[in-house]
Amino acid sequence: MNPMELTIQKMRDLGFFQFILPFILTAAIFYGSLRKSKIFGDPDRNVTVNAVISIAAAFMVWAYPIIAGVNIETQLATFFTHGMIATLVVMLGLIVSGLFMPPDLPKTLADKFKGGRIWAVILIFGMLIGVVVLITSGIVGIFLPQGISLGGGSDEWIGVAVTFGAMLGSVGLLVFLTK
Repeated sequence: MNPMELTIQKMRDLGFFQFILPFILTAAIFYGSLRKSKIFGDPDRNVTVNAVISIAAAFMVWAYPIIAGVNIETQLATFFTHGMIATLVVMLGLIVSGLFMPPDLPKTLADKFKGGRIWAVILIFGMLIGVVVLITSGIVGIFLPQGISLGGGSDEWIGVAVTFGAMLGSVGLLVFLTK
């Protein structure tokens, strides 16, 4: 076993990927949300309040998998890997399209995307990618733990139903926005 594999295995044994990293990520998201929303006033004056609330909320969120006995380590790793692959595919598409577009690609895209309808299409496309990543990573199983099912169906049928609903919803949204 090489040193990196050994280090990652030791970190896994210590619960680094199951609790510590998700906890840090959740606390950072809560902290950023509290600062942006300014619920407790000026964020520069209430740093401690925002920090304490975000840490407490993150502990409460990540206590659930421990108390319920749900292991989310594999699903989160898969989710972030699939999300990164989807991001890389979009970036690769932009790079390849840059080969065939005029030299000033950002200006050309800004001119083409002035209308509001194209942003709705991009939003729907992004939401579809998000739903696919959510389903393929297995995180849907976290939202519907063992023993809970929709209409007695199996996990495959739940995935199909969610995907079908997302597609119908996106088409409906597209029709609504484009009139």
